[in-house]
Amino acid sequence: ARRTGAMYKFKEIQTIPPAKQLVDIVLSKTNRKTPTVVHPGFKITRIRNFYMRKVKFCQTTYGEKFGKILEDFPKIDDIHPFYADLCNVLYDRDHYKLALGQVNATKKIVDSIAKDYVKMMKFADSLYKCKMLKRAALGRMCTSVKKLSGSLSYLEEVRQHLGRLPSINPATRTLILTGYPNVGKSSFMNIVTQANVDVQPYAFTTKSLFVGHLDYNYVRWQVIDTPGILDHPLEDRNTIEMTAITALAHLPAAVLFFVDISEMCGYPIPVQVALFHSIKPLFRNRPLLIILNKTDIRKMSELSPEERALLDSMKEGAEESVHFFETSCATREGVDAARNKGCDLLLGRRVEQKVKQGKADSLRSRLHIAGGAPPANRPPYIPESVARAKAGEADADMEDGKQEKLERDRMEELGGAGVYSVDLWKRAILQDPSWKYDVVPEIMDGKNIYDFVDPDIDKKLAELEREEELLMQEAALRNDEGVLKEFSKTQHVLDELHSRMRQRRLERKLAKNRNHAPTMRKGRLKAEEVEERLNKSGKDGSKVRARSASKKIRSSSLLGKRKREASGGAVEDAGGRTGSAARAGSARSMSRMKGMPSEEVAQSAEKQRRKKMRLHQKLGKRGEADKHIPDWKPKHLFSGKRGIGKTDRR
Repeated sequence: ARRTGAMYKFKEIQTIPPAKQLVDIVLSKTNRKTPTVVHPGFKITRIRNFYMRKVKFCQTTYGEKFGKILEDFPKIDDIHPFYADLCNVLYDRDHYKLALGQVNATKKIVDSIAKDYVKMMKFADSLYKCKMLKRAALGRMCTSVKKLSGSLSYLEEVRQHLGRLPSINPATRTLILTGYPNVGKSSFMNIVTQANVDVQPYAFTTKSLFVGHLDYNYVRWQVIDTPGILDHPLEDRNTIEMTAITALAHLPAAVLFFVDISEMCGYPIPVQVALFHSIKPLFRNRPLLIILNKTDIRKMSELSPEERALLDSMKEGAEESVHFFETSCATREGVDAARNKGCDLLLGRRVEQKVKQGKADSLRSRLHIAGGAPPANRPPYIPESVARAKAGEADADMEDGKQEKLERDRMEELGGAGVYSVDLWKRAILQDPSWKYDVVPEIMDGKNIYDFVDPDIDKKLAELEREEELLMQEAALRNDEGVLKEFSKTQHVLDELHSRMRQRRLERKLAKNRNHAPTMRKGRLKAEEVEERLNKSGKDGSKVRARSASKKIRSSSLLGKRKREASGGAVEDAGGRTGSAARAGSARSMSRMKGMPSEEVAQSAEKQRRKKMRLHQKLGKRGEADKHIPDWKPKHLFSGKRGIGKTDRR
């Protein structure tokens, strides 16, 4: 079992899944953690290794699960006898050992199955045979694990119950409360500790061990409230009673046996005394206190002589003295005295045992006690007031029949709190008493500020003030306001100029075509210059003039097409154009206007449309209706199971 000191941490045991769920967990992990792709075209050695790996991985996973179960659960023979007997009472030692033994046997069976099938797989000569052997191996493993369903469910119930057990340290200082049911044990525990045990006016309210803690004599104590015990043979006692018997038998603690002298618990005093005598062997070598409880209902003086004789008989045959305490949990009378006595008795016994066992010698060897007479040059100093108090004379604070006035009295005389200021230097012990109220020097960075004060500071201050006055008179003679006004006018003109420059720069930027790279214009010659050069070289320059005229005619249309020549059948309009050309021009103008009020508005809309289309062409869109969003992570590259070395495209 896991231990920290003497404390067992049963709450750290991991949950045990049912057999069917355990099979699903292991097979799922085997499929996830091993390769999944194999082809008949692979080498036979590669195929064998593929299926061997699956069988071995499944075997290893089962081994880890079962090994964790065997490691977490406490071994009955290795833990403290108190916990061993408690497990025997609650879960049956034989059943518990049998369940863990079956888990261990199944672990070995799984290992042997894996070993046999891996050996057979080495002789398989095809993918089909390897696959069938793997399937058979995993199937036999799962079958053997499913046979554990009863043991695993039993161990899960044990785990849950162990997690609910109180954390009892068998080696620490402990007080055990025992007695008949409903005699006031839980009420006593709620008073002396911070526990909150349920208290009800009927028997067997406490059905298991409850633990509380208290501090006494600067150490920590644990108090265990046990279920009530009835007076019958040991073999007739139930599980609830046996937990109390187990605690009494194995924990080295002080025992507080409760007796309800009011008999309100339903059991008379003779029956309670009989129980004490029947379990008296469990109190051997332990401090014993008998708590006579509920004295607020019935006093000890009201008991009959027979009942007193029965109570006195509880002292007979005891190896050590038995201490009686009269308590009342309702009025808390005698509760603290009983607690303190029990702690003192147990503490004394523990110290005696350590001295007998020699444990105190190791502690004594680490201590050094300095002895010897005090030096003669340093005699002990005892104040006179202490000496007088020891001698039995008058009080040390009284001198000449007068008591010194306290600071609180002075404060009330001189105005009270917030008005009176305490004189902190009144009792200062200095070489010269006149130094008490001197001004304390102010220190900065480890230096006295007064050392840096100039004695001629007043004279230098007067010179600075005189110099400042002369500077102010000189500034009054200068016309600074006029200069500032002129500067503000100039600044205003410059601001307007810069504003216009910024506006023109913005207009030029907006008018520029963003998608058109500027091209440098070539230096062109005029038609007259070309014609003159050709004539000088002896060539006919009139052809150049005719060529430029024909170019103008062709380029006059919007789309750069040749105009249809006037035919004999064409009718010219008032502007000199033929009828067909006029109709085509009007049709084009009408299609361009598209319901616009004028040609200028249509041209402006056409410019906006072309500008918008340039933006679409820049983004690679097919048109205004192209809303396609490109997929930057196509699924065929980013889905599925990744193989070894297949992450280069991710």
